[in-house]
Amino acid sequence: MFSLSDRLSFGPAAMLICLVAAAGLKSSMPDVSAFRVSSLREQAARVTQFVPAMARQALALSAPAVAAKAAMTTGTSAASKLSSTVSAINTSYNWLRGQIRWKTVKHGNTEVQTPDKASRLLLVQAAAKSVGLSEVGLGFEDVYGVINAETSWLPRTGVGKNGTLSYGLAQFEPATARALGLQDPNDPVEAVHAAALHLKQAATWSANRIEGLKLTPEERAEKLREGVSIYYNLSSKGRAKWNGENTERMPVETRRHIANSQIGAREATYLAAQLQIIQHYGTGASGATTVGYTKTSAHGS
Repeated sequence: MFSLSDRLSFGPAAMLICLVAAAGLKSSMPDVSAFRVSSLREQAARVTQFVPAMARQALALSAPAVAAKAAMTTGTSAASKLSSTVSAINTSYNWLRGQIRWKTVKHGNTEVQTPDKASRLLLVQAAAKSVGLSEVGLGFEDVYGVINAETSWLPRTGVGKNGTLSYGLAQFEPATARALGLQDPNDPVEAVHAAALHLKQAATWSANRIEGLKLTPEERAEKLREGVSIYYNLSSKGRAKWNGENTERMPVETRRHIANSQIGAREATYLAAQLQIIQHYGTGASGATTVGYTKTSAHGS
């Protein structure tokens, strides 16, 4: 367990990264010079407009794997089309990788690299959009939140209670990574997108678990997210014990995961709102606008 406090400072450069205004940016992506957002929702959509629509399970698969599967089932023409689709996905991944800005932070006695706040927001917005998280009642804030709960955005290799290793920002074990088609859990773009896909599956599972409960819309949204953390944090055997009404009897690590996911989701909301304020009102005399956040406890893993 540890406490982590950090502060966000958005100067002009960071703002350009996250809004993808790209003044002078040489890229094969569509022109972004017309970015003029008028609402937070529009901002999120505009930031992620470059990520192509993609098949749900093809999110992180390699082009050869998808093409081979198509060739066996629907012929070479479909294989060629899917290969082109995955090529476009890889192009988008490469573009996103080029937008990430890393900073060095202290974690205990060690210096580690972490994506800056603007880069984190760009990654989760792109991932949430591409997998259609809104279809299951979730958003980019939830992707940000679960990574906050898993690693506080500090890439690492973890060890579970059963001795299984987990990797990267989203802490994927090898079996889960394979099931999601994740090639490299240490790649931040792939990992965040796979985390979003995993959350979509988790939300479907959670919704089924709470289907019979009499809940207000607000209560349902809260319970849905509790279930998402339980799905993400526990094994199949462990999560099967949850019925939507016994969250307080879940392991302490899981309850901490729920709390830290909520903290991260709120942080993402604040970050996005701050970007909107910066865009409309500027950064002020100091050239930067600052907001602070505190993580009170870390999850156990």
